[in-house]
Amino acid sequence: MILSIDSYLWMKWAHILSSTVLFGTGIGTAFQMWSAHLRGDVRGIAIVTRNVVLADWLFTLPAGILQPITGLALAMQSGLDPMASWLVVTYALYVLAFVCWVPVVVLQIRARDLAAHAVATGEPLPPDYYSAMRVWFILGWPAFAALIVIYLLMVAKADLW
Repeated sequence: MILSIDSYLWMKWAHILSSTVLFGTGIGTAFQMWSAHLRGDVRGIAIVTRNVVLADWLFTLPAGILQPITGLALAMQSGLDPMASWLVVTYALYVLAFVCWVPVVVLQIRARDLAAHAVATGEPLPPDYYSAMRVWFILGWPAFAALIVIYLLMVAKADLW
């Protein structure tokens, strides 16, 4: 019966679910945004960027907050040393992903606003839009790589050290 699951298993479930939401939303919205950008349809870009910004607030941000809370709680509940080398590497990679994600969100908001303005005025996308998308694309790669390595560390744990 699900009600008999102990707090550790609930925490583990929340951690796995939030990591799935964090990674899945990130890669899904990045794919949608980049695909819309490559198509070049200003109306499509306006719609997709609006949805991507909304998805980040609804899914990525809450999952991103939950991840370190549940991760640290799991480490403590399972008796792991929270300063074990593999966990410290995980923390550093998570900070890297977060440091990339914050400007990415700002750039997505900028792209959304520029695309909405272009649609409203019938003008083409301005050079600022293309600059924002270049930086957005570049920042996405270290965040993506960091999360991939974090997944590896969560599976392999101390076996790698």
